[in-house]
Amino acid sequence: MAAALPEVSGAPGTKPTLTFPDASPSEELEVVVLSRGDGALVEAGQDIEVHYLGQSWQGGVFDNSFDRGSSISFPIGVGAVIAGWDEGLVGQQVGSRVLLSIPSHLAYGDRGVPQAGIKGGDTLVFVVDIVGVS
Repeated sequence: MAAALPEVSGAPGTKPTLTFPDASPSEELEVVVLSRGDGALVEAGQDIEVHYLGQSWQGGVFDNSFDRGSSISFPIGVGAVIAGWDEGLVGQQVGSRVLLSIPSHLAYGDRGVPQAGIKGGDTLVFVVDIVGVS
């Protein structure tokens, strides 16, 4: 049986909205390509540029780049970000919109990030628009 995942509304390039199912999140990393781009494949060791929205499962949005009006760049696949991003974004195509449901052991674990509103054990859900790589 497929994992229950949030429904995503909003077009790629615009701030998405998540609607959560009445179900518990998967204990595994779930990666769904919502819209496939036609650019280069993201490779480990590259810098990736993204727009994103992050929300805890059945909780509030804790961060998003859309409201700031600027994308962010960071190294991917080398441990510079949470493991769920490294595992879920390497191999995707530039121009894609990807849904990531990341269990706590691939995110911030039992410690969470209280100052960001992320509790220990939280499953995090991201909608990521891959803008480019370098």
